[in-house]
Amino acid sequence: MGSKNKLKRFRENETFDNVIQPTREEVVTNALKLKGNWNREVFKNDNPLVLELGCGKGEYSVGLAQANPDKNFIGIDIKGARFWRGAKTALEEQLPNVRFLRTQIELVDYLFNADEVSEIWITFPDPQIKYKRTKHRMTNPVFLAKYRKILGDPGLLHLKTDSEFMHGYTLGLLQGIGAEILYAHHDVYGNDYSPKEVTSIQTYYEKQYLEQGKKITYLKCHLGK
Repeated sequence: MGSKNKLKRFRENETFDNVIQPTREEVVTNALKLKGNWNREVFKNDNPLVLELGCGKGEYSVGLAQANPDKNFIGIDIKGARFWRGAKTALEEQLPNVRFLRTQIELVDYLFNADEVSEIWITFPDPQIKYKRTKHRMTNPVFLAKYRKILGDPGLLHLKTDSEFMHGYTLGLLQGIGAEILYAHHDVYGNDYSPKEVTSIQTYYEKQYLEQGKKITYLKCHLGK
């Protein structure tokens, strides 16, 4: 994407009423005043709150919002030029139950209260395979502790990825902390039991992986407390 395109999307994001772009300082000092108040202040209802972390172009946030009008969704990513597409689509389709938040994932526990979130989706994260990159892996023990903090009990965590490494690494960690594994499969399109929300929504990158013959893995668990 050219720099002109990026700048255009950044400017357009500023006009979208479904995009929230706090500064890091606002988040860590609690100046945003949305922590604990997302449903009341943003969605104006008490429906379950669902996050998509590292939402990319926002296809999953939008697809889930379309399929679940009785839930509220927030797609979170630091790359605003990417989720511009999802935000624009949500506005065009007048979806009242989805927002996009531009911030770092590691700040998630600054943005949401304990038990404020019902579900977390992580879709096609960078597996960060090299050992020195472990701290950036979105299901490492530090991140799982943050998710556990903001999720209500039992709290649902979903991971959909083309990386067998990421799938196996996460599954091992979850079993180690006593999470209840509800579903885990190495090929969601190669069996008849995959949840519809896993096979009916495909991201831009997922379509590319499928064209390359890659298998898509998925796991779902009660993360608990």
